[in-house]
Amino acid sequence: MVVELQNLKKIVRQGEGLQLEFKLKTKHPEKIIREIIAFANTKGGMLMVGISDDKQLIGAKFPDEDEFILQKAIAEYCFPEISYQIERISLDEDTERSVLIFHIPPSTNPPHYIQKGEDKGKVYVRVADRSIQASKEMKMILKEQKKRKNFRFNYGEKESLLVQYLSQHPYVTIEDFAKIAHISPKTASRTLVLLCLANVLRIEPQEEKDRYLLVE
Repeated sequence: MVVELQNLKKIVRQGEGLQLEFKLKTKHPEKIIREIIAFANTKGGMLMVGISDDKQLIGAKFPDEDEFILQKAIAEYCFPEISYQIERISLDEDTERSVLIFHIPPSTNPPHYIQKGEDKGKVYVRVADRSIQASKEMKMILKEQKKRKNFRFNYGEKESLLVQYLSQHPYVTIEDFAKIAHISPKTASRTLVLLCLANVLRIEPQEEKDRYLLVE
């Protein structure tokens, strides 16, 4: 994807979202890596360096340095390896300020996690305009989905109670399901993951408790 300056301005005006993140500088690359991993683990996206939080096109003063810093961080912190492309858009020929765009496609080999530093072992996914840590259920779904298997399940009493609950509520959590079906949280977790893999439910990752919704 090639982004022209005029198109860049339109994209930036939309603000951050599921597939767009702004960074003014690469001062803390170990934190920026969370966004890279979240994009790869979700639907892909663009990380733009040189854009302020209030959507101002400031540009990177030393784009070569910023590019090197982030490339080095991606190589050191991300596992498995993440594929990406870099684009550079010049804002001002006199100052040489540029916006760096890291294009991250959705991964075919998730889940990606951080392999060093204080976030070692953590997996991130993208939710709206935020990158959040994935739950163990989300990680399992990412891991199993890439196998592209046909998942089957037995429609029993607990599944019937679940569907009945979801006919009256917008979503269910593991704790809700365990309570209404009188099963352990472990069994509730395993069942909800299987139903997501069978495309009966879909998961909405959350900071606290993931939500599970019927697939429409």
